[in-house]
Amino acid sequence: MISALRGGSGKTILSIGIIAALCRRGKTVSPFKKGPDYIDAGWLALAAGRPCYNLDTFMVPPARVLTSFLFRSSHQAIAVIEGNRGLYDGIDIDGTTSTAELAKLLQTPVLMCIDATKTTRTMAAVIAGCEQFDRDVPLRGVILNRVAGARHENILRRSIETHCGVPVLGAVPKLSRQNFPERHMGLVPTPEHTWARESVAAIAAMAEKHIDLSALIDIASRAPFLQPSEPPSTTEITAVDPTTAVDRAAPRIGIMRDSAFQFYYPENIEALSSAGAKIVFFSPLATDSIPTLDALYIGGGFPETHAEKLARNVRFRKKLKHLAENGFPIYAECGGLMYLGKELILDGNSYPMAGVLPISYGFSKRPQGHGYTVVSVERPNPYFAVGSQHRGHEFHYSRVLEWGEQEADLVFRMERGAGIWKGRDGACRNNVLATYTHLHALGAPSWAEAVVNMARAYRLGISKREETN
Repeated sequence: MISALRGGSGKTILSIGIIAALCRRGKTVSPFKKGPDYIDAGWLALAAGRPCYNLDTFMVPPARVLTSFLFRSSHQAIAVIEGNRGLYDGIDIDGTTSTAELAKLLQTPVLMCIDATKTTRTMAAVIAGCEQFDRDVPLRGVILNRVAGARHENILRRSIETHCGVPVLGAVPKLSRQNFPERHMGLVPTPEHTWARESVAAIAAMAEKHIDLSALIDIASRAPFLQPSEPPSTTEITAVDPTTAVDRAAPRIGIMRDSAFQFYYPENIEALSSAGAKIVFFSPLATDSIPTLDALYIGGGFPETHAEKLARNVRFRKKLKHLAENGFPIYAECGGLMYLGKELILDGNSYPMAGVLPISYGFSKRPQGHGYTVVSVERPNPYFAVGSQHRGHEFHYSRVLEWGEQEADLVFRMERGAGIWKGRDGACRNNVLATYTHLHALGAPSWAEAVVNMARAYRLGISKREETN
C-alpha cells in the first residue's frame, strides 16, 4: 500500500513509477486504487498493462472488498495499492473508510510517501505519530519525495531510521516540469493524450534510479497469507473478456467509451458480462450510427470538453432520442446523464445534446457535487426496487440550469450528496434512468442483473413485434 500524510504528496506518481519499474524487472503487478477514482486508476492500469480495480469499503462491504482483492490478484503477482488522501483520513472520526483501515483489512504492508519540502527531523516525529496512532497499521517503510539534495536526504533518512526504526526505501528529488510531466498526473485522463506511455516510462526510470525496488519486493513477499471471508461472486468466478460472449442469444449491451465517456469501473463491465450480456464498445465521437443493441450503458467523463463535436453529430443524437422514446433501455451516470439532457451551456454558448431528458446544464469553477452518496429509491423505475438504498459517489462541476419535468420523475432521494435537483437524483423516463451517482457493481449487485434483464425484455419485445408484422 502506497500512502501519504495528505493528498498532493506525490503518491500517484510514486505508485505509477513503482508499478512500471517492477514490470520492467519482469514482475507481474496487480494494480489497485483505494477509493472512488477513475483517473488515477487509468494511469495505474497503463503502468501495469492490466486493469486496475478499486477497493472501497464505503460503497462495497468490507468482506466483499477482501474477496475481490484476492480474486483479482494474481498468485504470481505483486499487488500494489495506491491509497487516497492521508493514511488515516476518512469520512468520520473513527476513520472507518480510511486507507489505514483498508490496509488492516488486507494486512497490507504500508509504505509512506513523504513530501520532504522544507522539513528535516520533524518528519521523524510525524512518522512516529503515524506509527503510534494505530499500532495495528503495518507501516513498513518510507519513501521521501521532493528532496532538495544529498544533505537534505541524509538528515531525513538518519532521523527517521534512528527515531522510528522504519527503513527509508528511496529519496526522489524535486523534478522540474521540463524533465518530468508531474502536472498531468492525477489530473488528465490517459485516453486523452498520446504522451501517456512516454510519461509512464519517465516515471519508471525515476523509480529505478531513486527507489530500492529489491527491498520493496522483499517487504511485499513477507505480507501474510489471506483467505476470503465469503465466497466469490459470480462476477469473479466467470469474469472473461466481456466482448466475446459465445451465446448468440446473449443480449447486446452497448457502452459508449472514448475520451468523452471513459469513467467505468472494470467490475461494472465484468458484472454485465457475467450476467449474460455481450458488450459492444462504440463512440459518438467516431461514428454517427448506433450498432444493433438491446440496451445502453453510458458512464461518466467529460462531455463538456467535447461538446462541439458531440453536438455536431446530429444523426447520432436523433437516433438515440428515437430509441429512448420507443422503450430502448438506457442507464447513464454523470457525463452520460449530461449527454442525455437537452443542452450544455458553456461560456454563453448552447450545445445541443441528445434531448432524451429535458435538462439544461451549466458549469461552475467549483465542484457542485463531490464525495460519497447514499440514495434511497422512492419511486418505480426499471432498475432498482422501491425501498432499496444504494451507496455510490459523485463528482461534477455541472449544475442543472433548467429542469423541465415533474419532481416525481426523480426517483432517488439523496440521503447523502447533492444529486440532480433539490435533494433528488435518478431522472427516469420510459426505460431510461440517469443519475449523478456512480455505483460500483460489487456494492450494488442487483444493478447488472437488472440492466441485462431489461435488455432481454427489449430484445424479446422486438422479436414479438417482428413476428406480428
